[in-house]
Amino acid sequence: MPPKVDPSEVKILYLRVIGGEVGAASSLAPKVGPLGLSPKKVGDDIAKATKDWKGLKVTVKLTIQNRQAKPEVVPSAAALIIKALNEPPRDRKKVKHVQHNGNLTLVDIIEIAKVMRPRSQAKELSGTVKEILGTCVSVGCTVDNEHPKAMIAAINNGSVDIPEN
Repeated sequence: MPPKVDPSEVKILYLRVIGGEVGAASSLAPKVGPLGLSPKKVGDDIAKATKDWKGLKVTVKLTIQNRQAKPEVVPSAAALIIKALNEPPRDRKKVKHVQHNGNLTLVDIIEIAKVMRPRSQAKELSGTVKEILGTCVSVGCTVDNEHPKAMIAAINNGSVDIPEN
């Protein structure tokens, strides 16, 4: 038999879930079952914590201590961009291959970059902004009615200034 789990020990799990939906308890069971938690209850807690991210795939950080799970949303750059586009929530089962062809302002991109800054590898905020603009390319949206690659080129040659704070 494996050794008993220390209840006061803090365990951290990262899960990729669809916001606002209760995931299958069968997928949570192998992860949270050995820690003495009910997969159904954890699934409900995650759904409650991710209701602002309805229909988007987000990463959830589960902090488990004393057999209590605390879900915390860790949004990806793509999820933040799609949320900033203010698109109506879609039914994942019916609507496939959605085009995210909206338009964001550079101010929106800088705000997203500030949220992503602690997880970015860039030295300066302008580098993080360029990372977010690269994600805009893959999402398919425009920035200030320009292609994101044109905005990256403008940042590189200095015609667009990114504040450091």
